[in-house]
Amino acid sequence: MKRLIALLATLGLLLSARADVEIYQIDPVHSSTGFTLRHILSKFTSSFTKTTGTITVDRENLEKSSVQAAVEIASVSTANDKRNGHILSPDFFDAAKFPTATFTSTAWKKTGENTFDVTGSLTIKDVTKEAVFHVTLNGFAPGMKPGTTISGWEATTVIKKSDFGVAGPAMLAKALGDEVTLNISIESGYTKG
Repeated sequence: MKRLIALLATLGLLLSARADVEIYQIDPVHSSTGFTLRHILSKFTSSFTKTTGTITVDRENLEKSSVQAAVEIASVSTANDKRNGHILSPDFFDAAKFPTATFTSTAWKKTGENTFDVTGSLTIKDVTKEAVFHVTLNGFAPGMKPGTTISGWEATTVIKKSDFGVAGPAMLAKALGDEVTLNISIESGYTKG
């Protein structure tokens, strides 16, 4: 009987702990994934306009949080239709074959009051590598609908496009830099209950 009571008490603690976890849906309308790379002597910035996924938040211990996100490659926006088409082609992303890039966190490390190093698996095309995003929590606020909460996040990292098979044709190797800075802005929503 004592074992049963202890088991029920433990189960109750686990369930109550799980109830404190909030799952936020990334809002693709108010989120974006920007990227910056060198072109000859200058840098240009473009973005992917459709980022989706979930952020599982433990407000009592944010280092226990997690994120799963996907970027729709076809949502690239460089302000130039010809360049958009080239980026989507097999020379770069081969979007018809690999329509999304994904990130799944494996660890969150607190680096400041509202900042974290979030480590995880970044997959672009058919290549998966570890990446560390420097993340800032902008805060939580009531959503526009009753019973909803929004959270805001900023994240940045630097990757090498050649590591993911997105280097482009050899004739552009000197013109385009290999290092790409990713700047991600996220608004996400949680509905209680």
